[in-house]
Amino acid sequence: MGIDILAFGAHPDDVELGCSGTISKAVLEGKKVGIIDLTSGEMATRGTVDKREKEAQASAELLGVKFRENMNFKDAFIFNDEIHQRKLIRVIRKYMPEIVLCNAVKDRHTDHAKASELVSQACFLSGLQKIESTDEKGNKQKAFRPKHVFHYIQWEDLTPDFVINISGHLDKKMEAIRTFKSQFYNSKSQEPQTPISSLNFLESVESRAKNMGRIINKEAGEGFIADRLLALENFDCLL
Repeated sequence: MGIDILAFGAHPDDVELGCSGTISKAVLEGKKVGIIDLTSGEMATRGTVDKREKEAQASAELLGVKFRENMNFKDAFIFNDEIHQRKLIRVIRKYMPEIVLCNAVKDRHTDHAKASELVSQACFLSGLQKIESTDEKGNKQKAFRPKHVFHYIQWEDLTPDFVINISGHLDKKMEAIRTFKSQFYNSKSQEPQTPISSLNFLESVESRAKNMGRIINKEAGEGFIADRLLALENFDCLL
C-alpha cells in the first residue's frame, strides 16, 4: 500500500497544530494521507486518554484522512533507540509514503525534538535492505525509503526552508485544532491552565499561519524544515 503523505506526531493534536492546513489541502487535491500518533498523550495535564482518542478520530474524520493510528509509545519517554526505530520501520514499509511530515526539530516539549529525530532516522533506516522486518501476518517487508521528510513548526518560531500555501484551509485547520476540546481554550473548563490552553495560544497559531501567508504573499501558510536540500526542475515550479 503506497500513500502520498504520512504525518507523524508525538502526541494527538501535534499534527493538527503543525500541518493540518497542508493535510486538508492535500486531501482536497485527491492525495492519500494518513496520520500516526506516537503516544496517547497520557501525561497531559488536561483530559484523559479516552477523550484524546475520541478527539483524534473526530479530527481525522474532519480532515478526511485515510487512517489514523497510534503507536502507543510512552508519553514523555519517547526514545530514539533500536526498539522504537524498528517499530516505525514496520509502519513506514507498510504504508510506503512518498512524503513524511513530523515534529519540529527543536521545541519546548522534549518529546517533539526526540520524535523528530526518531521519525527522520527511521525513514532512513527503512531503506536499508539488510534491516529485516515483517508485517502483521509475518510476511517479510521490502526495504523502502520516503522521498522526503519534512518537519513542521510548533511552539518555537523556527525559520522554515519553505512554506506551503494553505489559503482557503485555515478555517479547517483551526476547526481540527478545536476538536481537541480537552486541551485547548474553553472558557467553561474547570481543568488546570496550561501554556496551550489559553485563548492567546489559539490566536497565536492562527496568527502564525496568517503571517506565513503574508511572507509568501498568500492568505495563509504553514512552514516546514527539510531534511535535505530540495531540488527544483526550473523556476516554473515557484509560486
